Amino acid sequence: MSKHTKHGQDDEQGFESRDLTPGGLYGFFAGLAVATAIVFFLMLGVYHFMDSYEKSHEPPMSPMAKAEQDTRETDAPVVAKQMEKTFPKPRLETSEPTEIRDFRLKEEQQLHSYGWVDQSAGAVHIPIEQAMQLVAERGLPTTPRTGTVPSSIVNTINEAAAKSDHSGEAPAAKPAH
Repeated sequence: MSKHTKHGQDDEQGFESRDLTPGGLYGFFAGLAVATAIVFFLMLGVYHFMDSYEKSHEPPMSPMAKAEQDTRETDAPVVAKQMEKTFPKPRLETSEPTEIRDFRLKEEQQLHSYGWVDQSAGAVHIPIEQAMQLVAERGLPTTPRTGTVPSSIVNTINEAAAKSDHSGEAPAAKPAH
């Protein structure tokens, strides 16, 4: 017969009695919470001490110096004018909502109006609605029409030779089709 030895195990309980008890777990979590609170308040105290030390050891302000003030709201137009004179382009934005609104209004105006792109070359821009209507009617000029020869150096030279021949005879080389 084999001997069965029981090492602190009770058949009725269903688990080993040497395991961690719920009281031990509650104690650990309570200790962890207390330790966290102590560290939090210690760090808070250290930061307050460092802040007060920094303020008490600042050099005294010169009586001739002007007190600093927040210029973001009150003096924004004045600061922007000074920056335009001082800094070269491109400059940082001074008022993003105002600048983006002005930029979008300018784009909308250009999209819905007529104007010159290059007056010497005769290039103009037209309203976007009219441009879309013209593209819908005519199509995009992306592919050459059938029966046309794409431009190449050989074809250009042959055409120039044919135009410059004044002898009345047919040129020796014909354009390739």
